[in-house]
Amino acid sequence: MKAYSITDIGKKRSMNQDYVYASDQPVGNLKNLLIVADGMGGHNAGDLASRYTVQEMLAYIKESEEDRPVPLLSMAIHHANEQVLEKAESEKELEGMGTTLVAATVQDEYLYVANVGDSRLYLIDDGIEQITHDHSLVEEMIRIGELQRKDAKNYPDRNVITRAIGVRVPVRVDFFDVKLEHGDKILLCSDGLTNMVEDEEILEIVRKSSSIEEAAGTLVDTANKNGGKDNISVVLAEIE
Repeated sequence: MKAYSITDIGKKRSMNQDYVYASDQPVGNLKNLLIVADGMGGHNAGDLASRYTVQEMLAYIKESEEDRPVPLLSMAIHHANEQVLEKAESEKELEGMGTTLVAATVQDEYLYVANVGDSRLYLIDDGIEQITHDHSLVEEMIRIGELQRKDAKNYPDRNVITRAIGVRVPVRVDFFDVKLEHGDKILLCSDGLTNMVEDEEILEIVRKSSSIEEAAGTLVDTANKNGGKDNISVVLAEIE
């Protein structure tokens, strides 16, 4: 597997509260690890929440003797959630900080995914498939029939999420596993990309690009060209 990551402040924000991590080399007992976290909170609290979450996850994974990917990801996320909550309680200005999280690892022929919030993971081959489910108010309204998907992008509360790291103990995490084929590409991203670029355009950009580095850069550029209303983070990996 080969992986590449990029994050950009966008056109409207004064700071970047996203944090990305991509290693195609072993991390503890995982053969590789990909993460996107999109922080929330006033001042620099969102920036800290996303960075701190990833750092605490990495520290846990590197020390753990667990070698099964889903239990290891689960324990690392629960540990990070507790650490973020403790830190927020210890400093008044960090109150209410939190972050989304989407993390993935490829072990043998399978992709294992964990997500909390509305940062996404897509599998891209001949088409594009969203593997994760958004934990958002909009997605919940679509699910119960109160909102049409075509109207979701313009809904006033589209940025309200229903799950996040740093909000409660225990955190509720969704897990997915997918069998991979040679040539598959894996995209993790924050909503700064998906709110600005439609899935079909994401697919077209990735398919036309000569490398994952070129594809990631073009995705960020396109999101900025379309308004860049939020921080934009992209982690791309290809199965070699």
